[in-house]
Amino acid sequence: MRIAAWTLALGLLTPSLAAQQDGGRVDVHIPYTQFTLRNGLNVIVHRDTSLPVASVNVWYHVGSKNEKPGRTGFAHLFEHIMFEGSANVPEGDFDHHLEAAGGVNNGSTANDRTNYWENIPANALELALWLEADRMGFLLETMTQEKLDVQRDVVKNERRQSVDNQPYGRAWETVYENLYPPDHPYHWPVIGSMEDLSAATLDDVRSFFRTYYAPNNASLAVAGDVSEREVRRLVEKYFGDIPSGPPIPEVTFPDPTLTADKVLVLEDAVQLPRLYVAWHTPKGYTDEDAALDVLASVLTEGKSSRLFKRLVYEEQVAADVSAFQEGNELGGTSWIIVTAKPDVGLERLAAAVREELARVASGGVAAVERDRAVNGVETAFVRSLERVGGFGGKADRLNEYHFAVGTPGWTRHDLARYQRLAGADVAGAAERWLAGKPAVWLSVVPRGRTDLAAGVGAGGSAR
Repeated sequence: MRIAAWTLALGLLTPSLAAQQDGGRVDVHIPYTQFTLRNGLNVIVHRDTSLPVASVNVWYHVGSKNEKPGRTGFAHLFEHIMFEGSANVPEGDFDHHLEAAGGVNNGSTANDRTNYWENIPANALELALWLEADRMGFLLETMTQEKLDVQRDVVKNERRQSVDNQPYGRAWETVYENLYPPDHPYHWPVIGSMEDLSAATLDDVRSFFRTYYAPNNASLAVAGDVSEREVRRLVEKYFGDIPSGPPIPEVTFPDPTLTADKVLVLEDAVQLPRLYVAWHTPKGYTDEDAALDVLASVLTEGKSSRLFKRLVYEEQVAADVSAFQEGNELGGTSWIIVTAKPDVGLERLAAAVREELARVASGGVAAVERDRAVNGVETAFVRSLERVGGFGGKADRLNEYHFAVGTPGWTRHDLARYQRLAGADVAGAAERWLAGKPAVWLSVVPRGRTDLAAGVGAGGSAR
């Protein structure tokens, strides 16, 4: 079964993505070269001549964790501002230039990082590099109070749509607020709060940009039908004279360990009750992070997974169930989310979650369950690397590994974390981190139906 999955995946690999069978396992890596400019900018180059396309990908080591209480949402705000013009690229021209050349672009912000990318025809490489360099080095020259006000209103509206007025929209930040103490960098949401966005001054925003959006806090990956010599020439030309920024402030944080369950209730304009459970777990890119990722698959991925089979098909008390391991830089979070059918009490679903975790911890994981989960990871892993650019493509992955573990060439090590797992490793991770361990248990229920909440008497309430 695994060989068939790999055959399908490998048949679509580009020639520059090296892969080989080794004792029934596949070893995948992305060839690259790397150099650093005098100003500290890290540059990674991957050559792929299978198509005449290229991708320019920039990661800044700044996310919501680099903000301070009372001044949150800045990293996400800059995700918007960075597209609104710089010294040599008037507002609107960034997209116009790329689209005229046949390119596309996007960006995203998370707890630990911000990234931007452009996918372009290979002959438009210089254009994409110039655009990225101009907003890295010369954005503040056009930063005005009017521009700040406009983009702040855009972000506020995004928050209204995706959080405040979205069914279940406040669940995520409610969990994080209770999983992490107020002075922990993961306590507040990436999008920030309305109050903090309103309080941000032009000087606040300028200072944040000068500190974090500098070449010494960035990594540039270029992948596609390019040569290292040409990339080096163009990067030196456009990025070489951008000055380094100040030393990056150290992120300090308290121990977030929970000593007891936190049981919360949130009434919302929803039709179906939903249970969110979150535990503290190891940070990303560790072996335990991989084991918990596989555990999430064993529990909820596919019709034969334990919780999905039990709650959706056999007992028919849930409309859906999902789980995932979120490994971040300062620590991880494991999630299980169960949406009940109408009028089903969430305590019944909570009891099932506790029972299935206890069964995994004490009884282990069958070989077929482990193999199914790892096969899925392997296939998704290779498929994502078929793309030269975009989110999760080869340029993005090279930057991700440089950012997270200090070397772009960590691809095979990342995959090996999953391949070497045994069922006992998965069961051990469940026992150490989830089964019977303190967690945040949040019930989101229709307004006026707190009777559907799980274990309300055991904890507090969030409304």
